[in-house]
Amino acid sequence: MPGLVLGPLLRYTGSTQATVWVETDEACEVAVLGARQRTFCVEGHHYALVVLSDLDEGSVRPYEVHLDGERAWPPDDGRPASTIHTREHERRARLVFGSCRVGDPERPPYTLERTEHPLGFGIDALWALSRRLQSGQEEWPDCLLLLGDQVYADETSEQTRAFIRARRDTSREPGEQVADFEEYARLYREAWSDPDIRWLLATVPSTMIFDDHDVHDDWNISAAWVREARATPWWEERITGAFMSYWIYQHIGNLAPPELDEERLLAEISAEADGGPRLREFARAVDREPAASRFAFYRDFGRSRLVVIDSRASRVLTEGSRDMVDDEEWQWIAEHTRGAFDHLIIASTLPVFMTPGIDGLEAWNEAVCSGAWGRLAARAGEKLRRAVDLEHWPAFQRSFRTMVELLHELAEGPDSPGTISFIGGDVHTVYVAEVALGERQQSRVFQIVCSPFRNPLEPRERRVVKLLASRAAGVVARALARSAGVRRPDVSWRLVSPVTFHNSVAVLALEERRAQLTIRRSAPETPDGWPLELLYQRDLTPRP
Repeated sequence: MPGLVLGPLLRYTGSTQATVWVETDEACEVAVLGARQRTFCVEGHHYALVVLSDLDEGSVRPYEVHLDGERAWPPDDGRPASTIHTREHERRARLVFGSCRVGDPERPPYTLERTEHPLGFGIDALWALSRRLQSGQEEWPDCLLLLGDQVYADETSEQTRAFIRARRDTSREPGEQVADFEEYARLYREAWSDPDIRWLLATVPSTMIFDDHDVHDDWNISAAWVREARATPWWEERITGAFMSYWIYQHIGNLAPPELDEERLLAEISAEADGGPRLREFARAVDREPAASRFAFYRDFGRSRLVVIDSRASRVLTEGSRDMVDDEEWQWIAEHTRGAFDHLIIASTLPVFMTPGIDGLEAWNEAVCSGAWGRLAARAGEKLRRAVDLEHWPAFQRSFRTMVELLHELAEGPDSPGTISFIGGDVHTVYVAEVALGERQQSRVFQIVCSPFRNPLEPRERRVVKLLASRAAGVVARALARSAGVRRPDVSWRLVSPVTFHNSVAVLALEERRAQLTIRRSAPETPDGWPLELLYQRDLTPRP
């Protein structure tokens, strides 16, 4: 009898439609609330994305998953039923977001702090959110936005390392890092198999986008980095497995049903006895040519729009003309951010507006790496770029300026959204900045960074980040950037929150033109359950 390997994951919920993703241990028919879908096969793994239609608007409906007619979900473990909450075109939404989560077990020593045990990652904020939702202590989210580093291919857990050692010689590169599609499949299973995380993902719709650790630290940071990676004997299989698994485990679930109908690759793979060769062909193509696919996507919540940018795979890395996304993808982004919205949320794993010192340092470093101070300085700049991860939007000044130009257009028109929120992660830091564009600005604009869910920085790293977030560091770094010929764009921003480093989760609550931000951190268990302690709260609503 077939069984579930992973899932179900509730990926999309609209007013009358929903999608449910599963991985099974053999080929079978998957049924959810009367909708049926045969699994497709990729190199011995079996998957299905079931599209549910004709659901009642504004309903809350428990669901089960049946495989060849036998119930496989939910388990009889005392947790609440998995449910689908459909929307009713309402102008309110509750969006939960964050990034960077290691999937180590939710028990000591892994739940201890780094200062208490070398294996400690603290309490998972996403896991705490799940426990609170199960106990009725939390208001129900409309969507969970996972903003990068869902898995760590280059920093594997002991469980994954044991699996890797059992199948190949780890004395050869890439050692105990993930090497191929099979090991990626194992990595996702580990990340999402905790019973409380599994319940959360089965019950709250989710969107996902990858970042560097889903592939490799510093992935696509520069053209030189890519050349060196491609020269290694193990990289081709690693990057192919990364794109194959990303397409299956993350990308296809991001698509709403109308977009799924246009996803030709899904139809092609589903028609094959084994879609592995076709998916491999696709994965190799998108690695070599960023324009070969688009991983950016959008979701609407009433009159508010979420646009999610792929800020990793679609980069243009030629020194002197670097871009965070290629021209075709940028046109798609610009088109889908325009409109009469209550609120516009632009999600990029990498923050657009960095803390002051890092912003100037990245702009200076890119200019130096492009030759502003000569060849010797360029080589030193490349080493610095990789050593301290200088790869965010300010390190791609052409794209940064283009984004600022678009932001002026979006925030200064008569139909401007009430708020424009840039949300991101990656930096294992929590902060909020308010962005100023000048007298014509109509929208309130914020950069909101919430990272990590679970993977805090070491104390030494925290001190460096705090130093670079200071006003003095900003003055020095921006002076450096000017000395390298960098011209400041027409925008300014200031931190309006403390800079913190705890395992955290953010909530953006929208209702008509009103917006409220809440950021909380995980904390040890109390007699009342697993708390999420308040770190920061702010009313983002436009002023009258």
